[in-house]
Amino acid sequence: MTMTTITMESPLISAAELHDALQRQQVLLIDVREPSEYNSAHIPGALLCPLANVKELEPPCRSDTPVVLYCESGRRSGMAYETLASRGWKNLKGLEGGIQRWKQRGYPVKGAARAPISLMRQVQIVAGSLILTGVILGFTVNPAFFLLSGFVGAGLLFAGITGICALGRVLALLPFNRPQVK
Repeated sequence: MTMTTITMESPLISAAELHDALQRQQVLLIDVREPSEYNSAHIPGALLCPLANVKELEPPCRSDTPVVLYCESGRRSGMAYETLASRGWKNLKGLEGGIQRWKQRGYPVKGAARAPISLMRQVQIVAGSLILTGVILGFTVNPAFFLLSGFVGAGLLFAGITGICALGRVLALLPFNRPQVK
């Protein structure tokens, strides 16, 4: 099983197949990434529904409407697939390789030209800084500061296992990560 395979053995759709379906307007496309990721680059015509909100989605009026889920590489869309399939949604597919594969194939993306760095990179920068600070202060000031590094490490482990990143959610609330209303 590769990283882009969806865990419930959902059918996958290639970037080329999705491009053709979008040209014929025969698919409902749902981006399950965070708003900052969507704003920086998304597939034209995609609806945004972050993974945390997927359980609130209602199925399309027509049950024969194909629904394609995508994220950055396929992991979150696999989790969204599991949630929707368990609620009885039919005709679900995941975009093989996510938007990364879509962009590799040269298909169009829409988004802000000068968007902030990705939320994932922001999480990596903040978490790395907190861990490094905890280690330095633990050696130089007080060993209790090692707990900061342990706490951040535990948070990263939890995020990796569950797909829920508390630090990412906090960073998403910062003004430069919020969509600009025009």
